[in-house]
Amino acid sequence: MIPRSFSDEGIVLARRNYGEADRILSIYTKEHGRISVIAKGVRKPVSRKRGHIEVFSQIKFQAVNGKGLDLLTEAETVENFAEVRKTLPKSSLAYFFMEVVGRTTREGEPHPELFDLVIRYLDDLKFATKLKQLRTNFVCEELETLGFWPRGKPLDNPDAKLEEVTERNFSSLRVGKRVLE
Repeated sequence: MIPRSFSDEGIVLARRNYGEADRILSIYTKEHGRISVIAKGVRKPVSRKRGHIEVFSQIKFQAVNGKGLDLLTEAETVENFAEVRKTLPKSSLAYFFMEVVGRTTREGEPHPELFDLVIRYLDDLKFATKLKQLRTNFVCEELETLGFWPRGKPLDNPDAKLEEVTERNFSSLRVGKRVLE
C-alpha cells in the first residue's frame, strides 16, 4: 500500500503562482528526487508557510499525496542562505544552480549525491569570491554526478554540453555571465 503522506528534506528550485492564493513549488528532495507540490493559501498574508518556501531555501517538509499534485502540509526552513541573498551576483548564481538542477533532472528520480552537491555549492557561495570559477565547477560536477560526462575527463565547454543535454538555452545563463564578468 502506498503511504498517503511523506516527509523529506529538499531545496526549493522554482515556484509559480496558481489561482488566487496558492503556489506550485518544484522541490529537489533527498529521497524522492524532483517533485512538484501545491502549497494552498501560501500567498495570503497570514500564511505561516510563506517565508519557508523561498527559492533556493533548504527546507524540511511534509506532504500528502493528492489526485494530481501532492499537497504541502508543513514546511520548516533548515537554511535560507541569507548571505547569498545579500548580493545580486551571488543570488543570480544561486538561481542559475536551481535552473540547472530543474532542467537536468526528472520527476521522481532521486539522486542523493546531487542533493548534497547543491547544498555544498550553496554553502561555498556564501563566502566565494571567484563566482565564475564556482559556476563552471558546478556545471561540470553536476554533469558528472548525473552521468552526462565521465568523471575525471576534462570538459572544455561546460555551457555547450549543458545546453546539449537539456536541448535548450538557459535564461539565467545569459544573466549569470553578464553579472559575473
